[in-house]
Amino acid sequence: MQAMALLFGSMAVFLVIGVPIAFAIGLSIMVTILMDGQLPMMIVFQQTYQGLDSFTLLALPLFILAGDLMGRVGIIDDLLTVCEVLLGRVRGSLAHANILASMFFAGISGSATADTAAIGGALIPAMVKQGYDADFSVGVTASSSVIGPIIPPSIGFVLYGSTMMVSISALFMAGVVPGILLGIALMVPTAYMSHKRNYPKSNKRYTPIQIIKTLCRAIPAAIMPVIILGGILSGIFTPTEAADMAVIYALLVGFLYYRSLNLKTLCNCIVQSAVSCGAVLLIVGLSYSFGCLVAMTQIPLAISEFLMEFTSSKFVFLLLVNLFLLAMGCVMESNAILLICAPVLAPIATMFGIDAVHFGVVFVLNIIIGLATPPFGMCMFIATGIAKIPLSKSMKAMIPFVTAEIVVLFLITYIPDLCLTLPRLLGLW
Repeated sequence: MQAMALLFGSMAVFLVIGVPIAFAIGLSIMVTILMDGQLPMMIVFQQTYQGLDSFTLLALPLFILAGDLMGRVGIIDDLLTVCEVLLGRVRGSLAHANILASMFFAGISGSATADTAAIGGALIPAMVKQGYDADFSVGVTASSSVIGPIIPPSIGFVLYGSTMMVSISALFMAGVVPGILLGIALMVPTAYMSHKRNYPKSNKRYTPIQIIKTLCRAIPAAIMPVIILGGILSGIFTPTEAADMAVIYALLVGFLYYRSLNLKTLCNCIVQSAVSCGAVLLIVGLSYSFGCLVAMTQIPLAISEFLMEFTSSKFVFLLLVNLFLLAMGCVMESNAILLICAPVLAPIATMFGIDAVHFGVVFVLNIIIGLATPPFGMCMFIATGIAKIPLSKSMKAMIPFVTAEIVVLFLITYIPDLCLTLPRLLGLW
């Protein structure tokens, strides 16, 4: 118990005083080892190296790079045009197109922040220009961006699967239905507010030939997730090899199809992806040491015994997990929550008889909702910066959209078949 208090207490102090997440984890490990006196210092170096020495984790920088490349070649404009063609006659069409574009882009990038920056940068100014309220535009953009880490390929599922030794392929397929449900749920408050505030709908009519040309133009965007998922499901390549293929495909599309990719842009993408991935991998490596320390001090066992005395119901346990993770998502970065809390909570979920893939989807869905919730939702910050409005207005505008996402979260939590049916049908779980 002393080691547990030292570990979590020191980390809480470091986070409160503003120490970056990775260094807060590392320093809390050092403080615990030095003050406890019975734990080996070698654990820090061995487990940090072991955490990074993973073939599966190679998928992380490659998916980030592929998503960044596809986002820069001009594919966003094609996706938005397709969405406009499909939804142009609906009231609030541009807001609905925003959500639909996020669902399409999710199959390319797997990153919520990349979605917000790419789609928000194009659509928020356009929505405001057409008469949408700026705070509403921010709410739609930031909330729909969190679909990115759920619909495969998902960076969150890669991290969770590699950390908790759960099939990434099964997690990918388990995220398809929840991702679609999120999109549908977000369209409900969007439709209501669009009619209530009389937002515009497009009067532009497309001829059949124009529609066919628009859909054909966006075919490269549709092919990428087919290559990734088709290759994984058919057994042609692993998730890491699928990430390799995604990068190769993005390069071919950028250089040969759109012809908007050049060496300078490619170098910028590589550097930016390396910086983004480096920050995450530093947390990953240190979190392995953190997780090992947690296991050695028997923290999961102590927490599980406490919970077993409190309740024997897995439904109550899942409720407590949801409330805890939603609260953590309001004040902490999503990848850090995953890497710190998953090693503690996942073994306890197993003791309650909860399916590992189901719990992985619930866990990731919880933490990605935190990307859109105040006061520290990263997607909300990015969208607010694009719209150039006060953060207080954005926070208020997020409420109906986050509420819709939480409804989907509880549906997935208490109806496991919503996410488990597809991987079971495909023989992945």
